[in-house]
Amino acid sequence: MVAQKGKDLLLKINADENGFSTIAGLRARQISFNTETVDTTDSESAGRWRELLAGAGLRRSSITGAGIFKDMESDEKVRSVFFNASIVPWQIVIPDFGIVEGLFQIVSLEYSGQHDGEVSFNIALESAGEINFASAS
Repeated sequence: MVAQKGKDLLLKINADENGFSTIAGLRARQISFNTETVDTTDSESAGRWRELLAGAGLRRSSITGAGIFKDMESDEKVRSVFFNASIVPWQIVIPDFGIVEGLFQIVSLEYSGQHDGEVSFNIALESAGEINFASAS
């Protein structure tokens, strides 16, 4: 994958019957994938090296974003999903790589602003089910 513009990494929400819509105003976003290990080390482990159980453990994904709300529609969707503690489908479009899609819950929503600047927000999501990946064609 060659260098890509950060603005092309998109975060989309599907909170109603209208399908996925891009969260407007994001200036920064990040997605991470993590897995927990299952340690199976015992007194007979070779050289006392740690042994792990393949294919076991929990997998999860986290998404963070920061920016400014630029339209009332995406602001309302995010706010509604957060205050209702809803778990809804989200998409993360990674340019020239693919689309990550799955159920996520907003676990943090923060608003801030300076007296001489715009209101900004920070959002954090955690996966709440299976994550699917579709490669870019």
